Amino acid sequence: MASVSGSDDLFDTILLADNRFRGEGYQEGYEEGSRVGIIEGRSHGSLHGAKIAGEVAFYYGFAFTWKCLLQNSTDAKASKRLKTLESLISIIQSFPHEDPTYEKLQEDVERVRAKFRQTCSLLNVPADFKDCVNQSGMSF
Repeated sequence: MASVSGSDDLFDTILLADNRFRGEGYQEGYEEGSRVGIIEGRSHGSLHGAKIAGEVAFYYGFAFTWKCLLQNSTDAKASKRLKTLESLISIIQSFPHEDPTYEKLQEDVERVRAKFRQTCSLLNVPADFKDCVNQSGMSF
């Protein structure tokens, strides 16, 4: 009987080693995946954040420039255009620039885009941000 017990111990050792190595491999893979995921997430977040920041900065510069051009105008339409421009500037200035976890970012960006399109319509200028960037020679 001693030989049966000895072979059972050997078999148990092999099974336990297989389970232990599988567990260690899983843990190592999980830790490596988490580490790589954080690195990739930061990279993606930085790239996406830079694109949104560039877009919103374009809208801000656009609105500020048009406001400067129209502020001394006596045209009847200038007053409505100025109010729309000031509204666009106000929305952009209210962005929480320092909060990377801001939950309503997408909603606010959509509000800015809608106000930009409305402003462009009043000014009779193209409202496609990508066309404006490509025409001005901006690059990232």
